[in-house]
Amino acid sequence: MLNFAAGLLIAYLIGSISFAVVVSKFVGLADPRTYGSKNPGATNVLRSGNKKAAVLTLLGDALKGTAAVALAFHFQDQLGYSRTDIAWIGLAAFIGHLYPIFFKFEGGKGVATALGVLLGLNWILGLATAVTWVVIAYFFRYSSLAALIAALFAVFYNVLLFGINGQAAAITIMSALLIYRHKQNIANLIAGKESKIGQKKS
Repeated sequence: MLNFAAGLLIAYLIGSISFAVVVSKFVGLADPRTYGSKNPGATNVLRSGNKKAAVLTLLGDALKGTAAVALAFHFQDQLGYSRTDIAWIGLAAFIGHLYPIFFKFEGGKGVATALGVLLGLNWILGLATAVTWVVIAYFFRYSSLAALIAALFAVFYNVLLFGINGQAAAITIMSALLIYRHKQNIANLIAGKESKIGQKKS
């Protein structure tokens, strides 16, 4: 139990590193929490016009999710982690991104980090979810809509691959939190006010 609690804490701290803020500061951009959607994520950083910063943010946020899960798998035998334990550790990293202790608990919406967690748990699961996002984003040009649909399909893909178990519960909670964090985007989509990919938001 102590090892599991330590894993949750370490994963949360890893997830709390906000690459949108760190990368923006490093390249001389404004804090992404002060413009656009005010969301510290890759899509909002892209609104600054700096594509390189947006890509670095995307990669950093995804990799921290993968790293938390990969570390848990690496020490699985020594620490006695089950696959369910590792899924919940991944969820802890995701929650760290949403509510980062290092940044006054002002985090992002978790799309890239969730994808990183899924890729860490199973590459087929992660790839299927990523492809879903890409297809929806390509045809509809709404990052938020793509994220919402991909989150729902992630739960479905996981059940197909692994059945209904503890990992399914962790992924369902992660998807539910991601959808909750997009509540304003959902309202904007319904009202026809949501910004499209690459579109600057005043």
